Amino acid sequence: MKRINFGTDGWRALMSTADFLNDNALINVESVEIVAQAFADYLRYSGKPVNGAAVGFDGRRNSELFAGVFASVLSGNSINVFLSDRICPTPLLSFYTKHFGLDAGVMITASHNPPEYNGIKFKAAYGGPLLTEDTLMVEKLLAKSKVVRNNSLVSKVDFFPPYIEHLRKEIDIEMISKSKLSVLVDSMGGAGENLIESFFSNSTLPHDPDFRIKTIFAPANELFYGRFAEPIEKNLTPLKSALMEGKYSMGLATDGDADRLGVMLENGEWLSAQETILLLSDFAVNKKNLLGAVVKTSSVTDKISQLFYERGRKVLDVQVGFKYICEEMISGDVAFGGEESGGFGFANHLPERDGIFSALIFIEMVAGSGYSSLSDYVNIKRKEFGKIFYSRIDHHYYEKDISLKLPKLLESPPTEIAGFPVKSVQKFYGSHRNVNGIKFYLEGKPRWLLIRVSETEPMFRFYAEGENDSEVFDLLETGKNLIQGKKIAL
Repeated sequence: MKRINFGTDGWRALMSTADFLNDNALINVESVEIVAQAFADYLRYSGKPVNGAAVGFDGRRNSELFAGVFASVLSGNSINVFLSDRICPTPLLSFYTKHFGLDAGVMITASHNPPEYNGIKFKAAYGGPLLTEDTLMVEKLLAKSKVVRNNSLVSKVDFFPPYIEHLRKEIDIEMISKSKLSVLVDSMGGAGENLIESFFSNSTLPHDPDFRIKTIFAPANELFYGRFAEPIEKNLTPLKSALMEGKYSMGLATDGDADRLGVMLENGEWLSAQETILLLSDFAVNKKNLLGAVVKTSSVTDKISQLFYERGRKVLDVQVGFKYICEEMISGDVAFGGEESGGFGFANHLPERDGIFSALIFIEMVAGSGYSSLSDYVNIKRKEFGKIFYSRIDHHYYEKDISLKLPKLLESPPTEIAGFPVKSVQKFYGSHRNVNGIKFYLEGKPRWLLIRVSETEPMFRFYAEGENDSEVFDLLETGKNLIQGKKIAL
């Protein structure tokens, strides 16, 4: 059997042999059966009665087929399965799992990956990603049992009603509808489809005649209308062009399975994920009054730490990957969690990133401010928080010692980086409990360098924040030199 390697959020793989260049398994009916059987064995491992599992799928090629295969294997193992009756966003699958007290959820999606990929995400009973030790257990059970399939315990259901009902309780739809905001949503051909727009169009509440929401690139499309369905600036040229016509207050974009959010100002200017996290965390804590700590992945601006430290709120740095935020959300009081890739979680929702919920919270935030455009609101907040100087670079590394580089660096860590004294060092562990991230906190605020090894590609990722662009550049270059073994200029 070729390798089925799980990453930070399940498994993703190519579907076609035409693109197959290594020993990793393709995702097809046979490999989905193997993963599904391992997951069924995992669910039955405790010996306790299994309440059932939910299975959803996005709009990619073969997603509905693979969802049916996965459901039939779970059913063949005497597990009740609730299979979505249509394309759905990942967070709907997560919400349905938690809302009805099921043991697990399974989502067929490759998220923002190119169209030739598909994948499987695992969700736990609490409505968030499976934790590392559980994912490893599923991986160990691969191909250990004979695959059994039947559809006797599979029921097709509508995941949407309980989710929509929950949103209406948590989002101030009346206040938003009375605003004069005009919002353009780019669904990017993903599973979010027209959901944000329909949330308001199906409301019977009174609304301002100037308030409107329009969706582009919907419904879901298996080729994502020729784009990568990742809501980052370089992929959002159509949204930017539409915004530059001057008809909208802001632009919002969700990814392939609608669990992440990207934001643009009304003039087409990209709002970085760093600023988006700063704005949403501030709103969650100070306007929505959500209680608990603020959790951020280690690649997120330390301006958040400064902001909430001054207000007596605890801030936690965790490994890159939303499941590490989830671990904190289910083990303690957490108000908000955010990651650099556009995933945000809220205490009044799920321990899960949700692009739909985040978009609605973002609209509520701007509507409640009284400003008619996002840039007016952002400019006020920029004066309050200050400018963020941050950047990231990726560096391919094909040598066999890639996994040994960071442990080696920890044996004799630098005391200075780019001329700045190192105050402290934090190490992070990957899915297989190996050191795959080191963050150097430097003198001055905010100033740091993070070096990570990708779990899915032969690559180092370097992240840095400083007090100006030149400083950030120097930090990143020094990071590359540390990995390449070059002499560091101090």
